[in-house]
Amino acid sequence: MAKQKEKPAMLDRYRVLDLTDDRGAFCGKIMAELGADVVKVERPGGDPSRNIGPFYKDIPDPEKSLSWFAFNQNKRGITLNIETKDGQEIFKRLARKADFVIESFKPGYLDKLGLGYAALSKINPKIILTSITPFGQAGPYSTYNSPDLVTMSMAGYALICGDSDRPPVRFSSDQSYYQSSLQATVGTLIAHYHREMSGEGQHVDVSMQESMIWTLCYAPHDWYLLHQIIHTREGAYWKRLGVTYRLIWPCKDGYVCYRLLMAQPGAEVMNDLIASMNKEGLGLSMKDISWTTLSFTEVPQEQINQWEVEIGKYFLRHTKRELHEEAIRQRNVLQPVNDAKDLYESPQLASRDFWVQIRHPELRASLTYPGPYFRSTETMWQKGKRAPLIGEHNDAIYGKELGLTKEQLAILKRENVI
Repeated sequence: MAKQKEKPAMLDRYRVLDLTDDRGAFCGKIMAELGADVVKVERPGGDPSRNIGPFYKDIPDPEKSLSWFAFNQNKRGITLNIETKDGQEIFKRLARKADFVIESFKPGYLDKLGLGYAALSKINPKIILTSITPFGQAGPYSTYNSPDLVTMSMAGYALICGDSDRPPVRFSSDQSYYQSSLQATVGTLIAHYHREMSGEGQHVDVSMQESMIWTLCYAPHDWYLLHQIIHTREGAYWKRLGVTYRLIWPCKDGYVCYRLLMAQPGAEVMNDLIASMNKEGLGLSMKDISWTTLSFTEVPQEQINQWEVEIGKYFLRHTKRELHEEAIRQRNVLQPVNDAKDLYESPQLASRDFWVQIRHPELRASLTYPGPYFRSTETMWQKGKRAPLIGEHNDAIYGKELGLTKEQLAILKRENVI
């Protein structure tokens, strides 16, 4: 394998102009980590998403938002008011040499400014414009706004989140923003492959609602293929074919994931679990059960519930680590439900150098960030730099690249263009 320093980044020859807010910032972050020169274009004074907490050391400050740090790592940053005529002309100059533009404005907004795909493709036929919006560029809902809660609900995601005896709940972070950013990255790179083959750019249209529907896994499938079954939230349980069994179990220091195995390959490991329970005086009535031949459909729900009570007592006597190590010895399918501390201290992640330190000179500190999400033999993931400060690269891009003088920059700043 080539040495790390000899590997090029996948997108190191390409530039991205990032016009997204917090709904699409993750897309630009991924492309930056793949090596692209991602230029974050903020309004003068900074993007509103800089005010999203939590903040470094709990100090509310647009330069200390941990959310901003997380989703704008590796990018460069400029300020530009694209609603002004001068700002629009400057953006067009930047777009002439850019390879990608990503944005999350309301459909039609860029067109009104003369910066939509039709206009940009005239000055740069190879440009790829990726738009991330709640419901896409067309359809009866296309002009509707939508925070994460609305998008998750309208995608059906909220219905399957939470406990069955309570109303639907929202997942605790902006999943629709992250999922749509991931899909936007995939769509953008597919469009890039097409451009490499044909020389043609195109407009990539990403719907947050549609992106979230892809996360529902079996729910849509079971509706239109299996007797119109509507899956709802089941909390710590799993319900299939009329049988309910537990998936998430409390243990001594947290939770583990496990389910009864019956009439399937590998079900014999249930005997090992029961043997461990029997040593502690638990599950004695379960030791002679033929788990490899017994089917869920042959067992009353009351019997399954009784078995789960015994297994639950055993799990509560042991820690996640103890149960997981025992499961590994038995080749059983039990997993710890990791929290953030577990992940940070994971020997598996440490062995792969997953966590990386990024220096923040302005904070006089280094912060820990997640590292690469894949590895390849011929290209490298870009560890890079911390997120840009407000207008940090104005001089480098406007002065050195576009040739604007200090006097011109001063005028543009005074007129609220940059």
